[in-house]
Amino acid sequence: MRKGSSGSMISFAIAAVTAAISVPTTSASAQAPAASAAAPAPALKTPWGEPDLQGIWTDETDTPLQRPAKYAAQEFFTPAQRAELDNARTAVLFNADQGRAQGTARDVAGAYNSQFVSFKRTGARTSLIVDPPNGRMPPLTPQAAKTAAADREFRLALLQATDTCKNKSVACGGGKYDPTPSPRLAELPPRYNTARMNRHDGPEDGALPDRCLTMGLPEFGAATGSFRRIVQTPGGISIFYDVGQGQGWQRNIVMNDSPHLPASVRQWYGDSRGHWEGNTLVIDVTNFSAKTDFQGARENLHLVERWTRTSPNALAFEVTIEDPTVWTRAWTARQDFTRQSDQENRLYYEPRCIEGNYGLPGLMRGARAEELAFAAGRGPHPATKDNATDFVGVENDPLQ
Repeated sequence: MRKGSSGSMISFAIAAVTAAISVPTTSASAQAPAASAAAPAPALKTPWGEPDLQGIWTDETDTPLQRPAKYAAQEFFTPAQRAELDNARTAVLFNADQGRAQGTARDVAGAYNSQFVSFKRTGARTSLIVDPPNGRMPPLTPQAAKTAAADREFRLALLQATDTCKNKSVACGGGKYDPTPSPRLAELPPRYNTARMNRHDGPEDGALPDRCLTMGLPEFGAATGSFRRIVQTPGGISIFYDVGQGQGWQRNIVMNDSPHLPASVRQWYGDSRGHWEGNTLVIDVTNFSAKTDFQGARENLHLVERWTRTSPNALAFEVTIEDPTVWTRAWTARQDFTRQSDQENRLYYEPRCIEGNYGLPGLMRGARAEELAFAAGRGPHPATKDNATDFVGVENDPLQ
């Protein structure tokens, strides 16, 4: 399902541009989608009487997590703006405005992502974040800002001798080019690594997805697609996430009113305790592992999720995110999901991630081969090659 979806999403975006060009616009200001005058339909129920959230769900539009500065005063895009963004993003998809020299590393990386990255219609909202009202994450605490700066400084040091910095790519933003390989190449990272860095001395130098792991919760989607399958039983709820290129995982929601696990017990996806408030499933999530990371938040991350089925084919998701060691206040994001066909996706059960099983060992063997070749006087120093940022996707997505 996942690979097929990537291709269909790309085709969908191309078709979206054709359709969007002809959309008439009568207002220059942003407007919220028109509200329906019809009374809300009665909530769907399971045979045992709980609100029914079951099905395969995904977000069928693209919305940035944070509101781009260009739309600072807008909560919603106008139809004309959405059409303009669809056109611009399709141009990016086909590298029409990238100025990439044919055959360069950047050109090849772009060609790869053109085939495997999902491009969808631009969503109605200018950001997933709805609180603060400016659509942006709250400021970092002083300590979190210091930690983030140290982490970025270390990663930029490993890139300093590469063409990424020489060509002033956005991936080297804040860094500088120095043809001499960094003296920090053998250092441990400032904290447990979860993102890709420009070396392969050991497995944990790779990003979590390189190791067939996921970034965990909250999960807002991925460039290669993101789906979740909700299954309910009396007294239990399970959510299976299909994320990225096979880094899927199963999440079980405890629904028996028991307290959270002791603080000494830490889990990759946290400890989820749920209850019903009317037709809304409310999930409180704590006890995250220090080896996971969401925008800098780790073991102190606290989530309160709200899942509400608003129609037979629509599911509203809201999450309030809190970590007083990272942000100066809590913040909230919303996302709308559409139900997918159970029949067409009947084989949607098992993710198959090859990166950690085959790709990552291959990268490590390749790094050792490059080191041996350089020691024998053949080829460039491995530190002058960027193995970290050429796979992050299109750099100039106008929606970001």
